[in-house]
Amino acid sequence: MKRIKQSAIVLLACTMVITSCTDHDGPDVPAEPASSSEVVTSWLTMQLKLAQAIPGSPPVLARRWAYTGVALWESLQPGLPGYQSIAPQLNGLPALPQPSKSLHYYYPASANAALAAINRFMQPGISGANLARIDSLEAANLAKYQQHQQPDVLANSIDFGKKIAAAVFEWSKTDGFDNVTPYTPLSGAAYWKPTPPAFGPAALANWGKVRTIVPNSDAGADQGAPIAYSEDKSSEYYKQVLDVYNVSQSLTQEQRTIATFWPDNSWHNVLSQVLAIEKPGLVVAAKAFTQLGIAMSDGAISLCKGKYVYQGVRPVTYIRTVMNHPDWNTVIPTPAHPEYPSGHSVMSAAAAEVLTGIFGKNYHYTDKPYNLPSFAPRNFNSFDEAAAEAAVSRVYAGIHYRKTCEVSLLHGKTVGQNVISKLKFK
Repeated sequence: MKRIKQSAIVLLACTMVITSCTDHDGPDVPAEPASSSEVVTSWLTMQLKLAQAIPGSPPVLARRWAYTGVALWESLQPGLPGYQSIAPQLNGLPALPQPSKSLHYYYPASANAALAAINRFMQPGISGANLARIDSLEAANLAKYQQHQQPDVLANSIDFGKKIAAAVFEWSKTDGFDNVTPYTPLSGAAYWKPTPPAFGPAALANWGKVRTIVPNSDAGADQGAPIAYSEDKSSEYYKQVLDVYNVSQSLTQEQRTIATFWPDNSWHNVLSQVLAIEKPGLVVAAKAFTQLGIAMSDGAISLCKGKYVYQGVRPVTYIRTVMNHPDWNTVIPTPAHPEYPSGHSVMSAAAAEVLTGIFGKNYHYTDKPYNLPSFAPRNFNSFDEAAAEAAVSRVYAGIHYRKTCEVSLLHGKTVGQNVISKLKFK
């Protein structure tokens, strides 16, 4: 297994000298090793469980990850010498609460409280059982801190973390989040129509209007219009639909496995597995958690914007009507929104760009899906390779055209690069 790249090792070395109970002027309070990333990894695992229990489309889930990541970083940052708040770099985030210079803090406890609070806030319709899960993890982490921290330090820390979470949640309410306003499809054969089996109304029709976390994070990402619609059998459009149809008629077992391996685009599960192997320390884990959620969420906003600009028809509609194969089906149900660009391709490429920047260009890893117990783990030679597989999975599944997936990878890569270049943690 390729070990963490040199720049990340430097970050790890920095975390080893962090005084994780920072009082700004007063004496240090004994603390656990500052390099411990357990507060990050424990809540990463918790949020994956919540994602299983409280389903949502990839853009909806990415939004939750993004805001929890901001709360995580801002509740930890005052205790990370050499690192800065990212709040002033974010889109419309008001000034956040600050720790008092006269009080002592233990910032892992702040992060624990912030992540518990923001998860309660950000999970709509959360059940009593899931609230109990959150409460249990918060209490378990706190019990560990109580073994080496004074009660007043922990009280100060918890109060600070809760204030950060509340402020971030209030900010989230102003992002234009709207997944309920109805959408009326355009008339004409070239435009999206409700798809089988449910023939449900369009989803995420207003998601492209949501405020991005990082200003202008999708600058230069749009790859232009898709191939022009045509029913002429000699046209490029007809040929790309025929490619999807032909692939569907001769799917190998490997292609079928790939088509069904990527149901919810959970790159945070990949991060969880990489962190368990690398154990890179608090700073790297917190930065990866935060940066990954932001890149995927901003990528989701950008791609949804494109979907409702171009409003392209899905393969199943064209194949059943124009090609006259009324009984043709996709491997998995077609998502209820237009074809171009491809959501999995954009979000996977954005995620791969972030993870490559942290863990290296040719990072070999094994991905064991957290929500598909019957699937064998899959091996990848790089995050880019995994993103490319996520993209082509949509062709094998019959829900996207090949060209759409190829250019959508470029779209997502640009979003990831923008987030990396614009968001300065040091």
